Amino acid sequence: MSAAALAGIAPALTDSESTAAADATTSARLDGSQEFGESDLLFMPAVAVPRAEDDPDSVSSPARRATARPGTVRRDTTGRVLAAMAALGLFTGTSAAATARKSPAAAPVRPNIVLIVTDDEDWRVHEYMPLTRRLLHEQGATFSQYLVTYSLCCPSRASILRGQYPHNTGVLGNRPPSGGYARFVEMGDEASTVATWLQGGGYYTALVGKYLNGYDMATASHVPPGWSDWHAVFGVHRYFDYHLSENGRVVNRGHAAGDYEADVLSGLAVSVIRTAAARRQPLFLYLAPAAPHLPAEPAPRHANLFADAQLPEGAAFNEEDVSDKPAPVRERPPVTLRDKLRFETIYRNRLRSMQAVDEMVEAVIATLRETGQLQNTYVIYTSDNGWHMGEHRLPAGKNTPYEEDIRLPLVIRGPGIAPGTVISRLALNIDLAPTIAELAHVRAPPWVDGRSLAPLWKHPEPQEWRTCALVQRGPDSATQEDEGDEPGLPWGFHALRTEQYSYVDWASGDRELYDLLADPAELHNLAREAAPALVEGLPARVTELGKCKGEQCRRAEDRPLGRN
Repeated sequence: MSAAALAGIAPALTDSESTAAADATTSARLDGSQEFGESDLLFMPAVAVPRAEDDPDSVSSPARRATARPGTVRRDTTGRVLAAMAALGLFTGTSAAATARKSPAAAPVRPNIVLIVTDDEDWRVHEYMPLTRRLLHEQGATFSQYLVTYSLCCPSRASILRGQYPHNTGVLGNRPPSGGYARFVEMGDEASTVATWLQGGGYYTALVGKYLNGYDMATASHVPPGWSDWHAVFGVHRYFDYHLSENGRVVNRGHAAGDYEADVLSGLAVSVIRTAAARRQPLFLYLAPAAPHLPAEPAPRHANLFADAQLPEGAAFNEEDVSDKPAPVRERPPVTLRDKLRFETIYRNRLRSMQAVDEMVEAVIATLRETGQLQNTYVIYTSDNGWHMGEHRLPAGKNTPYEEDIRLPLVIRGPGIAPGTVISRLALNIDLAPTIAELAHVRAPPWVDGRSLAPLWKHPEPQEWRTCALVQRGPDSATQEDEGDEPGLPWGFHALRTEQYSYVDWASGDRELYDLLADPAELHNLAREAAPALVEGLPARVTELGKCKGEQCRRAEDRPLGRN
């Protein structure tokens, strides 16, 4: 999303005004003086409540939400979020009412850090998250050139945990032998992650949600090193009828409304935040819901939203001339009407599934505020990879070098970050772990490839920053597929991404080069016609980054192109 587009979205209230309004609403609802509507957060069949959909003027009305433009909906669900969770028993410990009556706890010396990582979320879906926009984007820094180094779930999540390029984590797919949780363990990666670093520095660390593909019933009794509190979902990508490893004890969730995955995770996150605040211990919370990964099943209260939402059809959709693309794309037939109708159904369900995540963000912010921790907390929101449907004629999926798959939302809110900031420098998922380490005042190991993003909001134009980054995909096509994806591309690639250009070197021998400023949809491949001065050194830089480790990676990224 462009800086201009982001800057054009103005908050309805200032942060202090919205804080006061939320606090007043929360206090009233938590002490029982007001009721809350089931459609605003959780369906509770045992409680007779007014229905928000019965009030067409309500900001929580599905009719209003389904027809509103991205970023325009304002929902006042803070009190309903917490009260409904309490009614369903989704969090334990200090009650919301008791907490509301207490004085805020003294802030710890070191900041809390909440990392929220969704699954397969692209910018087009993210635009339909009004609460996240108001509470995070308008109060923090949006990174407009945030990229993942491998657009697939397990390799990306391994890089997030370790701060390394995939060729250094050794996780190059979702399944063995070259990918998945078993590969992560085999490579010794689990012994040192951002969780072990922070736990060793005195943090209360908690994982709530998805860990890594392949963490399942056979491994559920194992709590990996570094986690003080462990609530890992397995049977991943299920929104009902899934399992949780609750600190090594398997808990089965069913198909009742209160079992909806995002709502259960919200309740657990609220409980974790309260526990850390009560212990006066700095918190690192890694919160990872399944949405909007297919089947993208929405919460029952959101099932009828976005009935008229139309599939976005940008310039790359059903690309007319693919003769300059690599062979697997050249051979794709045009998108049919049947394809488009299927894509549109998927798109609407992805939008619907993200509404519970949007409410999750609100619940996290509300709980941090009520426990007196919000002003001392960094909230980081992103996804593991993007998503394409019909762009360049490709079926539904990810794991390509194209922008839809590698360029994702990233927003960080916290102390010292100016509200509404937009940062356009290259940022990567391998930067998240070293960023978190710096914020927590712990030292990241020397083998980390990424770098802290903090200089980008402290000094808008740092003296040195990366000029390029590596994006890759492993050659073993059998490990590259993911549940719910349609058949993908058969070949691996290494790509070099700069702020202006995308260069791709396919294992097949095909090459692509796009000027993203002149051709953001990546329609015109310049590889065969570009001036030699433009492409000189690109293959060598790709090779160098594909073998780099630690400081070598940062030096290779920083060196201007054309200087080898």
